[in-house]
Amino acid sequence: MKKIILSVILGYGLMGNVMAQGDAEAGKSKAAVCAACHGANGIGTTDAYPNLAGQHADYIAKQLKAFKDGSRVDPVMAPMAANLSDQDMADLGAYFESVGSSTGSDSAGTDSGTAPAAPAAPAIVADAAMGKTLYEKGDESRGITACITCHGKDGDSDVLINPNLSNQHPEYIVKQLNNFKEHATTDGESGRVNAAMNQVAANLTEQDIADIGEFLKAPADVKEAAKAKKTVTLKHVGDVALGKEKSGTCVACHNADGNSALPMYPKLAGQSEQYLFKQLMDFKKAADSNNEEGRVDPVMAGMVAPLSEEDMQNLAAYFASQKVSPSAAQANERGKDIYVSGDPQRGITACIACHGVDGQGMALAGFPVVGQQHVDYLKAQLGKFRDGSRGNDMNSMMRNIAEKLTDEDMDAVAQYMSSLK
Repeated sequence: MKKIILSVILGYGLMGNVMAQGDAEAGKSKAAVCAACHGANGIGTTDAYPNLAGQHADYIAKQLKAFKDGSRVDPVMAPMAANLSDQDMADLGAYFESVGSSTGSDSAGTDSGTAPAAPAAPAIVADAAMGKTLYEKGDESRGITACITCHGKDGDSDVLINPNLSNQHPEYIVKQLNNFKEHATTDGESGRVNAAMNQVAANLTEQDIADIGEFLKAPADVKEAAKAKKTVTLKHVGDVALGKEKSGTCVACHNADGNSALPMYPKLAGQSEQYLFKQLMDFKKAADSNNEEGRVDPVMAGMVAPLSEEDMQNLAAYFASQKVSPSAAQANERGKDIYVSGDPQRGITACIACHGVDGQGMALAGFPVVGQQHVDYLKAQLGKFRDGSRGNDMNSMMRNIAEKLTDEDMDAVAQYMSSLK
């Protein structure tokens, strides 16, 4: 939920082509076929169909494109989108955005004059106040990013390729979160694909999902968040004291406390233990596989060679326990735009989806801290992902993004990331 968080919804489904400028009037006539499910006013006729009224035009066009090219699978929407041109998609997006969402999700459907049958008692009683808490604060102990990071206060997203979630049918929210979770928990065999949302949803319980859906049904009506449930403080897996003892050989490049003086070497202080441990393991994997696997680095290969898995876990715990030193980097608008919004026209996913609004990453999901990191190091790693010399990123996520970045993009976004606190 950041993150992640309906990606965002940022992920691999970003548009690769420039979308046409939408015409709301033209979209209105084209939307007639949509009314059966989404209502003439963009409010879903049943809880199974999402409200489109007031949704970002860019998001609607993005999803229609995904239905058409098969990157988002839906047996109903696929044939509906199959014959749509880019202009059609842009027009439909413009129309539904212009409709607005003044009528809430409760106004969906028509009055048939017959009282609906009483619904069966739910197995889970949704708590909107708890949903608000999870939406706004997440749960770091379980690797759940706050949804507000990408979807805005009360579900009104400022990022045009991230959907508005406010006043959406809770049943639809629940369905999508379960789809994201299904993909994450079935090794990609089924469900809905979105890297950031798959990571977040994997850690949501059935109760969490119901609570979030209930909150988003009418966010303005939920005045107070529930008191956050006490969460278990993240504990280090490794032994910090033993890691400090082992860190003597790291001092030359990374300094005693993990705050390297030379910008070509990364700051390790404050980085997540999970991420540091993975990198050490990957350096060793590369050395053991003749650089066929893992992370290739001739210097680190020699450093990790004598280390046991326990040594690496302890080192990761030690450096994770240290406080990162401040960066002098200055934020810039170009870097902020890429970090926060990506670039849908070039198929660039927003960095915020995985690294968070403040650059602190998602420890349990394996996404590293980038805030306060050296600019030179960040640029170097983006360059390595772009040219393929670094390839230990999950599902080629970073390589797919970096290959679309120019040198100027990398410089700007590295400066912005380094400035985050």
